[in-house]
This record gives sequence, C-alpha cells and structure tokens, in this order.
Amino acid sequence: MSLTLAAPYAEAPAPVSAPVSAPVSAPVLAPRERETLRHIAAGRTYLQTARHMGLSKHTVDAYLRRIRAKLNISSTAELTRLAISLGL
Repeated sequence: MSLTLAAPYAEAPAPVSAPVSAPVSAPVLAPRERETLRHIAAGRTYLQTARHMGLSKHTVDAYLRRIRAKLNISSTAELTRLAISLGL
C-alpha cells in the first residue's frame, strides 16, 4: 500500500494583502496649541508651560481643552502619544 499526494507541488495560496488606507493627516492645531502640546508632552506642568510661553496657566488649560476636544482625547498619556507621533 503506497500513499501518494494528489498534488505534490501545489502552489501555496497567495498572501492576502491588507487594504491600503489613506495616510493619516496631521491634526489641525494652532501654532500655540502645538507648542503647548510639546511642553506638556515633555513633562512640564501647566504652570511651567505657562511661564515658558508667557501665558497664564488658565490659558494653557484652555489650549489643552481645545486640543482634547478637537482630537477626542481624554488623557495626558494620549496627548503625549500624539505629540510623539507628530514629532513634537
């Protein structure tokens, strides 16, 4: 009794390629919002950021609230991850 393969040199199935998605565009942030995001992502506090930018800490808070609203982000960790991905 011998065993033989029906198709000894059968081709491997073609790899399934992932759908190509459109490149993710950079979020539309004002220059001061980008600067604020850069400072916060660097680990500065609101007060340190405000002093460095010549603003009140309330203005820094307002910038960050606008950034969070524009990008639907809820945590500082997510803000930091965004800043890194944007190269800030």
